[in-house]
Amino acid sequence: MKKKFLSVILAAAMAASLAACGSSSNGNASETAASEAATSEAAAPAGAAGGTFKIGAIGPLTGGAAIYGNAVINGAQIAVDEINALGGDIQFELKAEDDVHDAETSVNAYNNLMDWGMQALVGTTTTAPCVAVSAETNKDRVFQITPSASSTAVVEGKDNVFQVCFTDPNQGSASADYISENMADNKIAVIYKNDDAYSQGIHDTFVAKAGENNLEVVYEGTFTDDTATDFSVQLTAAQSAGATLVFLPIYYQPASIILAQADAMGFAPIWFGVDGMDGILTMEGFDTNLAEGVMLLTPFSADAEDERTQNFVKTYTEKYKDTPNQFAADSYDAVYTVYAAIQEAGCTADMDAAAICEALIPVMTKISVDGLTGEAMTWAATGEVSKAPRAVVIKEGVYVTP
Repeated sequence: MKKKFLSVILAAAMAASLAACGSSSNGNASETAASEAATSEAAAPAGAAGGTFKIGAIGPLTGGAAIYGNAVINGAQIAVDEINALGGDIQFELKAEDDVHDAETSVNAYNNLMDWGMQALVGTTTTAPCVAVSAETNKDRVFQITPSASSTAVVEGKDNVFQVCFTDPNQGSASADYISENMADNKIAVIYKNDDAYSQGIHDTFVAKAGENNLEVVYEGTFTDDTATDFSVQLTAAQSAGATLVFLPIYYQPASIILAQADAMGFAPIWFGVDGMDGILTMEGFDTNLAEGVMLLTPFSADAEDERTQNFVKTYTEKYKDTPNQFAADSYDAVYTVYAAIQEAGCTADMDAAAICEALIPVMTKISVDGLTGEAMTWAATGEVSKAPRAVVIKEGVYVTP
């Protein structure tokens, strides 16, 4: 039977959590996220029937991608606090591990969580580490749902792994469709990272879909980790080719450099990004004026007016002194998805990880979750989520609906 996780339940849960989540300073976001996740057990008494489930989370809490990892842990923690505050039979204990956006470190983090007794994994945050860890969870039969690792390599051949984020092909084709429907007259340049599965995957499907939509791609430029500090060659070539829109299927760190260098050379096309760009507004030392007018496709916008989003934003802002991005929202939805799946499967906390995994796999294709990042989200047996993207544009330092 399909189980509809109604928005009214989430709204009630969020209301209950406001009393439980006090404000705290966010002077060190990684320490705050890791500390709160590690001590979640104290606020999570065992339920009468289901008991307390040990949920692990892995992401970059330090290093260049820490904005993503801390958002994921923070969003997950809010969901855990809300669920525990409901006082029901199912309670969660959350433990976070830092992988500094490194695959080998991420596998070590996974092993640490397994030693702790993890029964399900919300993670990992970024793609390359998630590809490595998903091979381990598949072998060990541990249920895994990643909020934000979008490569198809994460889920391919792994029946135990599911995604809350859009896949790379979905992002590429959806971006091309949006541009075709709303700004088809532009000449398009693409700058992507060809040693990164995330960026390469989005690029490939974008270019293919752009061809189907008769969009004019006038330039394609690449970079690698070793060349991610100077984009003068790519920007000059894009400008010379007459590009009026530049598609950036990349993370926010190199994007921030591209925007600064383009501004210095007087190149001002329309900038169009994907979910990896989310986080640029909170990047330390970045002049947010450079991002004015940047567009991206995302499943979440903090300025949305629905009650569910506004309650989440209020709680997140009070607790972490920051505005949540889509990574926080996806992680929040991931925890509630685990909650809905456990309810549907009838799991109890005395079951081991393998038994829980085998129970959750078949119900993932039956449940429907109303979350922050999508209404009536469903999952295919291949692990991919079905939900609709939305476009946002940066205006005066915030995301708004165009």
